[in-house]
Formats: sequence, structure tokens, C-alpha cells
Amino acid sequence: MDQPRDVRALPKAHLHLHFTGSMRPATLLELAEKHRVRLPEALSSGEPPKLRATDERGWFRFQRLYDTARSVLRDEADIRRLVRETAEDEARDGSRWLEIQVDPTSYAPRLGGLIPALELILDATGEASAATGVGIRVLVAANRMKSPMDARTLARLAVRYADQGVVGFGLSNDERRGLARDFDRAFAIARNGGLLAAPHGGELSGPESVRDCLDDLGAGRIGHGVRAAEDPRLVQRLADRQVTCEVCPSSNVSLGVYEEPGQVPLRTLFEAGVPLALGADDPLLFGSRLAAQYELARDVHGFTDAELAELARQSIRGSRAPEDVRKVLLADVDSWLATG
Repeated sequence: MDQPRDVRALPKAHLHLHFTGSMRPATLLELAEKHRVRLPEALSSGEPPKLRATDERGWFRFQRLYDTARSVLRDEADIRRLVRETAEDEARDGSRWLEIQVDPTSYAPRLGGLIPALELILDATGEASAATGVGIRVLVAANRMKSPMDARTLARLAVRYADQGVVGFGLSNDERRGLARDFDRAFAIARNGGLLAAPHGGELSGPESVRDCLDDLGAGRIGHGVRAAEDPRLVQRLADRQVTCEVCPSSNVSLGVYEEPGQVPLRTLFEAGVPLALGADDPLLFGSRLAAQYELARDVHGFTDAELAELARQSIRGSRAPEDVRKVLLADVDSWLATG
């Protein structure tokens, strides 16, 4: 029997990774010591915290842990270190193109304001890309727990840097709170400025959340989107339009969206023709990075190497990588499959 190919050697794009959540656990501990930030045991134990976000209390705990982790990023050196280490981890997992999601308002107070914060992040991604060979772009994300006016400010900022590394505009946090259409003007600004609309939907809320992202926000890509599987007509719509869903299997289970890895509807979506891009979401809190998502697809869902290669192709096609970069990556996927 042939040995399965190494998924870390499979060229792929990573389209669903949050900025703070990409941090290494060891780096969190070192930066907490540097800035004298007291971490709760859930973040200092060295093990991924036990999380469940299907109720408000659980989501609040998840957000509180995330905010605590973010609080250790206080100066330029911290930002550059996080981005460099993230790029190194991506390269190790076979990620050749990364679109990392960040809300610069979270870092602005310590970094001199919104513009200096975003400019620092963009400069750090360029530096890390040159050092590792991983193409890196930024997706600016608004927080749906904040005002739609704040989202419009962020959308204008994102468009301003559209030719300097920003490729998309997102909407994160608890999709059960507020309405997608409250943010329609922000997404119109982003789309009119040439940015990809990539809001979160279909994770903590059902298929109606995905429909709202499509209808109200003009989504060209969906963050998560797995709950679309509950509505066959919506699945067909995603397949017909070739809207990529950024599926994050490990985080779905960690947050209680599904009880077991085998319940994540990877097969349902894949076989229906919905393009998928596997993502790690927040490795710091969920304990696994990108290659582990491909291993899960193989070990739990029975994906063959040919199917894993197609998942990698779909992640590349769903990215905002330039056409020449896509061609090289797609050819390298074919080489991975051919060499065996």
C-alpha cells in the first residue's frame, strides 16, 4: 500500500487566520512576561483552553481570552515578531499564500492610531514575506459588536491601502448579534474600492446567516459557511456561484458548533461542488495549525490525496493571489500529486 503523501509539502493557500490567534503559545508567555501581563491559567497552562461558544457565556469567555492574548501585543517589536513567526509556521505547513485577518482598531491605541497600526502591520507582512517566501496579504475586518459607522471608517481605510497589501474586508465576532445588513454601506465602500467582501457567516448561526452575507453584503467569500449544509438550495447557490467557504474544522469542534470532527460537513460541501479553503482560525486557542486541517480531512473524512490536492487548488483559486502566482502554485500542487 502506498504511503500517504506529506500534507505539509502540499502547496496551499491559507485564507482564514486571525492576527492575534496566529500567535505561538510560547510567544504569548514571553510577551506576557515582557509586559507584565497576568495570564489566566487557560492561557498559561501550555494546553489549548477548553472552549464552547454555543451560548453567550461561552462566547464571552472565548472573547475574554482572545482580548487578554491581544493585550500582550504592545509595541512594534511585538507586531513584527508575531508576523515573522506566523509566516515561519505557515511555510512549515506548506502554506504558500496567506491572507491574514486583522481589526487595526484593536491595536491602534498602543501603536499611535489606526493608520500607523495598519501601516506597521503591512510593513511587517512585507518583511516576513520576503524572509520566508510566503506571499502575505491583509484582510481588514470590522467587529460586528461595534457601530456600523466604525465599520465604514475601517472600510475607507482598507480601500486606501488596497494597492499596498490589503485585499479584502471582513466582519467578525458573534454573528448572532446584530444584522448583516447594518454593515451593508461599509461593504459597499469596500467592494467599490476593489476589495473582496469576506464576512463571517454560517458558524454560530444557521444558513440564514450565509444568505444574509450573500444578499446584504455582496460576499465573494464566506468565513466558515459550514452551516449552509443545512439548506440544500443554499449549498447549490454557493456551488453555482463558486463562492469559497473558509472552513475551519478544528475550531468548529472546539467552539461546539459540532460535537465531533466527523460531523463537520466537509464531504457534503465538497461533493456538492462548493469551493472550500481549509483554515486554522485561531491556532493559539484551538491548538492546531493549517496542515492539521488537511490531516483531519484525510483521517476523519477519508479524503484521498487527489481530493486533498483539489482542496489545495480550491484554496488557491479562492485567494486574491495574482494570476501568475496562482499558476505557479497550481502547477506545484500537480507536482505534489504526481511525485507520490
